[in-house]
Amino acid sequence: MRNLILIVLFVIVPMTSSQGQTLAVLKYDGGGDWYSNPTALKNLIQFSNTHGATKLKLKPKVVHPEDPALFSYPFIHMTGHGNVVFSDDALKNLNTYLIGGGFLHIDDNYGMKPYILPQLKKLFPTKVLKEVPSDHPIFNLIFEFPDGLPKIHEHDGLAPQAMGIFHENRLILLCTFESDLSDGWEDQSVHKDPEDIRLKALQMGANIIKYAFEF
Repeated sequence: MRNLILIVLFVIVPMTSSQGQTLAVLKYDGGGDWYSNPTALKNLIQFSNTHGATKLKLKPKVVHPEDPALFSYPFIHMTGHGNVVFSDDALKNLNTYLIGGGFLHIDDNYGMKPYILPQLKKLFPTKVLKEVPSDHPIFNLIFEFPDGLPKIHEHDGLAPQAMGIFHENRLILLCTFESDLSDGWEDQSVHKDPEDIRLKALQMGANIIKYAFEF
């Protein structure tokens, strides 16, 4: 019954409009630093409101994956470096949220990948995490990225990789690896990225938000 009520709430709040909507950071269990990049999402929201025609509330919230409040946020951002554990309740809640129209962006802040992949397999046992092609709308909705995901920080000399889970041809979960995208959203004083690199990160982030609301 609770899941049914949550799905109805999704229908009541139109996901195609960003007017007054709030985004959230996912506070997961397992010991990983879910709180890393504390200024990232706030800065991205400001950039998206200015350059991406959104009208989002400026202050993001923090939400646990098993919390019914998850359904109040059309876009959830997740990052960190270490271990990730989703409880059974969290997996059920996240699955219902994503299938019902929500969007989850997971940005590996270098070190999360080996921990998040097994959790995603539990989250969607019958779905495959697949590469998002460079001609996908998420790479050209506002700003053009003809080569796909931009590289923000270098670690192992590997190409940036955008991987996704799709439901009924809609991208519902995006994983960004070997990019450090959300590092580029942080205050410039944190990582001291060149302005052109930071701009690419924010532009790609604005595309992701736009996709979450329009598809």
